[in-house]
Amino acid sequence: MTVFQAAVVQMRSGTEPARNAEALERLVGEAAGRGAEYVQTPEMTGLLCRDREAMRATLRDEASDPIVQAARALARRHAITLHIGSTAIAAPDGMAANRAFLIGPDGEIVETYDKIHMFDVDLDNGESWRESATYLPGTRSGLADLELRDGPVRLGFAVCYDMRFPELFRAQALAGAEVLTAPAAFTRQTGEAHWHVLLRARAIENNAFTIAAAQGGRHEDGRETYGHSIVIDPWGRVIAEVKGDEPGLATASIDTALVSSIRTKIPNLKNRRPFDEPAVRTRAPT
Repeated sequence: MTVFQAAVVQMRSGTEPARNAEALERLVGEAAGRGAEYVQTPEMTGLLCRDREAMRATLRDEASDPIVQAARALARRHAITLHIGSTAIAAPDGMAANRAFLIGPDGEIVETYDKIHMFDVDLDNGESWRESATYLPGTRSGLADLELRDGPVRLGFAVCYDMRFPELFRAQALAGAEVLTAPAAFTRQTGEAHWHVLLRARAIENNAFTIAAAQGGRHEDGRETYGHSIVIDPWGRVIAEVKGDEPGLATASIDTALVSSIRTKIPNLKNRRPFDEPAVRTRAPT
């Protein structure tokens, strides 16, 4: 089993990627200084901008994106595994990909994951979001084996709204994921209602650690995000949290022996049984 120190970095990304890169450098350096071997940043680390045209003007491909380049340099400098929760990457036809990057201690990209589920909603406070107007949804789940100093760890990927789709996390757990992730830019309204309960549920039902770095506070484009970056153990206990919405970080010790222990005590992954899809039965009138 593997033991390692993990950190969640809470940011308040704005409309200027260069400033966001500076905040990234400072916070990741602080996390590494606290002994973190795996560091996770939030969804949209590189840019939060409601103006679609302004956002599109900043788009670069993966090879030339400044946040990806900065992250690769930081991973090398601090000899850490750096998980950029996501950043916007140029995609075909003027669209973007909401893409996560896992970068190894040598600065090489280990894996990428494009957010699958698009947040297309109208909230009762008047907020309206149509991610599908800007982003191309991903089509595959993501898994990666982290090569850490104490041994390997299997990690599953998700981004923000994905956390409302438990089948994604279940598939990763069945494929051996010991750590599930859900970096986010959760709105304040939905975060106050659902953030903790959803993430604790994903940890409990899959007997896995769940790590979710978040955006927090009022951003330059006017949106408000919930913050509360968090690490949850396989029993559903919160073992680290950035309280509130200010930028900062929290660290936790992850021991994957706990995953095996709890999966033995509550073997719900093994006890799954096939079942027929539900069918509505109607009764003919008499």
